[in-house]
Amino acid sequence: MTDVLRRGRASLAFSFFAQGAAFALLVTRIPAIQDRYGVSDGLLPVFLAAVPILAGVGSVTTEHLVKRFRPSRLLRWSQPVVLLALLGAGSGDRIAEMALTLAVFGLAVGMLDASMNMLGVSLQRTYGRSIMLGFHAAYSLGGIVGASLAWAGAHWHLALWASYLPVVAVLLPAAFVASRWYVDADAPAGSGDPAAAGAPGGAGAGGTVVFRLLLPLCLVMTFAYIGDSTVSNWSAKYLQDTLGSSEQLATVPYNVYMVTTLLGRTLGDAGVRRFGAAAVVRLGTLVAAAGFAVVAGAPGAWVGMLGFTLLGLGLCVLVPQTFAAAGRLFPGASDAAIARLNIFNYVGFLVGSPLVGALGDAWSYRGAMLVPMVLVLVTLVYARSFAPPGDRYGGGHERLRTADVGRGGNGV
Repeated sequence: MTDVLRRGRASLAFSFFAQGAAFALLVTRIPAIQDRYGVSDGLLPVFLAAVPILAGVGSVTTEHLVKRFRPSRLLRWSQPVVLLALLGAGSGDRIAEMALTLAVFGLAVGMLDASMNMLGVSLQRTYGRSIMLGFHAAYSLGGIVGASLAWAGAHWHLALWASYLPVVAVLLPAAFVASRWYVDADAPAGSGDPAAAGAPGGAGAGGTVVFRLLLPLCLVMTFAYIGDSTVSNWSAKYLQDTLGSSEQLATVPYNVYMVTTLLGRTLGDAGVRRFGAAAVVRLGTLVAAAGFAVVAGAPGAWVGMLGFTLLGLGLCVLVPQTFAAAGRLFPGASDAAIARLNIFNYVGFLVGSPLVGALGDAWSYRGAMLVPMVLVLVTLVYARSFAPPGDRYGGGHERLRTADVGRGGNGV
């Protein structure tokens, strides 16, 4: 049984890795995609906004589909669709083709993100200790690999399809093979786990999601992604235009941010086991807020990069722990809670970049950096949402739930 869980954990980590790589390959080559299809600067934001909107639709659809199909089955078939849509985005030559592939990509990404996190939360509950940050660390590693491959493709002037095809050729069969070992792990009733018995006030009782109770976590998810999108969309421009860096140096902050995100998530599970999720979330919030403050007040480029480094270390813990907290808050309706919470991932992504851009143009970009700082600090108000009874997993050993680990995700 332990081997089943370990294989399930490793295969799910690979799924997170593959998704990080695919998403990075798409977003880092947006200018090349724009040139390939001849999309105007005015029309491009419409396409970019459509992807997260459709991803939200995909997440909502997943909430209903998991009533009939296990998350492992949805993950098994949505991941290949994402990879093939990525290849399609690099292979067409008409705007209609791009619109279709991006629409498919967005819908499939919503289903993929939701089902991945459903499996991650249920596996964490079965393990009885924090492992959720490790899955998101795999996503960060995939993002770094994907961004590096995208850089290589641009450096060698490869056609988009030639850049994407080898990646899809490797990841697609590997994802199919790994999906054989997905585990739909369920916390057994009567296991003695306080979280499995229900959250304070009966949250999750009867298998329903009370949105009023989920709302604090939805806000935290939104504000975390506003912070993340601020870094991904504005770090280079901010460093170059506001802090006076060279064009080459301006590309460094996002890479640093990704590396520190990977580092923080790799070490984060150990911190949760030792100090509890609420303490780790509070610390991450304060570090992220300090990062925005340093960025806003930086006298030069190198101090600005220190701020972006702090942002990576701080923001990286918030999203995985928010998903985990939703699973604990609604143990009887974990999948539905995660599907709904996942929508606010895309809300934050949609709001963050335009918000900072509008404030920067109307006020100043230094001042604009203070807005996500304040929003992230709101997490401190809701920190207790991350620590229901039974949240502290204790020591560094696993407490495996062997009474019921669910079935593998092989479509059975």
